[in-house]
Amino acid sequence: MSKNGKQQDVAAAAVGPEKFVGFFPQIVRDLVDDELHTPEIADAVDRLKMVIEYNALGGKYNRGLTVVATFQELVRPDQHDEKSLQRAMVVGWCVELLQSFFLVADDIMDYSETRRGRTCWYKKEGIGLDAVNDSFLIESSIYRLLKRHCRDQPYYLNLLELFLLMTYQTQLGQALDLITAPLSQVDLNRFTEQRYKAIVKHKTAFYSFYLPVAAAMYMAGIEDEKQHEHAKAILLEMGEFFQIQDDFLDCFGDPEVTGKIGTDIQDNKCSWLVVECLKRASPKQRQLLEENYGQKDPDKVACVKRLYNQLDLQAVYKEYEESSYQRLLALISQHAQQLPSQVFLGLAQKIYKRQK
Repeated sequence: MSKNGKQQDVAAAAVGPEKFVGFFPQIVRDLVDDELHTPEIADAVDRLKMVIEYNALGGKYNRGLTVVATFQELVRPDQHDEKSLQRAMVVGWCVELLQSFFLVADDIMDYSETRRGRTCWYKKEGIGLDAVNDSFLIESSIYRLLKRHCRDQPYYLNLLELFLLMTYQTQLGQALDLITAPLSQVDLNRFTEQRYKAIVKHKTAFYSFYLPVAAAMYMAGIEDEKQHEHAKAILLEMGEFFQIQDDFLDCFGDPEVTGKIGTDIQDNKCSWLVVECLKRASPKQRQLLEENYGQKDPDKVACVKRLYNQLDLQAVYKEYEESSYQRLLALISQHAQQLPSQVFLGLAQKIYKRQK
């Protein structure tokens, strides 16, 4: 192997969480040093920097790292040059910023208290509902970064359309979520498995799983619609698996580990747990659920959790987790014909039995 080949391998192997997070200051510099910024908007630029630094850091970075890992898996070794990998990291951070945009807005809508082990942005002193505009700033930053780093690349238009489409799909999912479970009205009849799957697919699966892989596919020159459909078939199923894990951890996870105090019960959420509870509840238990679900009273929340335990939903979840993982492996075997199966196996193994 040539010296240059060894350098390429080292560059490829070096892109892990530490290097990805270490690249973040460059992302901030790019956003602050925008040619659009004039001295008269210096205060707004300072605000943008503060918003980005508080809200983009502190997560697991799985979505952003998936872009980089998938890109490395798909391209030839001679494309593992530092410039290409830097662009992959930029796009990875764009996915992370999209996530941050959604979370800042979602926390406001859900009246959440904590996120990633810290106070939600809108709950910080002096922020309040100004956080709505802050979320828009985060979203707009994505397109400034894509223009700066990818405009001269053949995949630029595909990336733009992908990010816009995934944003739209997610917002449709959020709308479904809010319509199904308004804070002011508890209607358990709305909590069907069909509605739950529709919410999860649009609100979580598209942007959390399909977006990072599809972005890397476009960057690697894979535009074939059939290959994207095969990837989507696996990744949307994986997204459903991931959201069900989230719903379970919201109730039964340790906040010290998850970094978030669960609020699905008091927020009247159409979660996997309440859907499964309704499938199994006796008429008396259903009445108990109707009297206590979707209310802020800690005693009522505790009552719902006791009902979940009576129905042994933790065991139901464990059984689901095993069967779903096996189903994912079967889907990977079926659909990952032209794409490397390791792209999907790595993702599945990363989320299997996660605790946060």
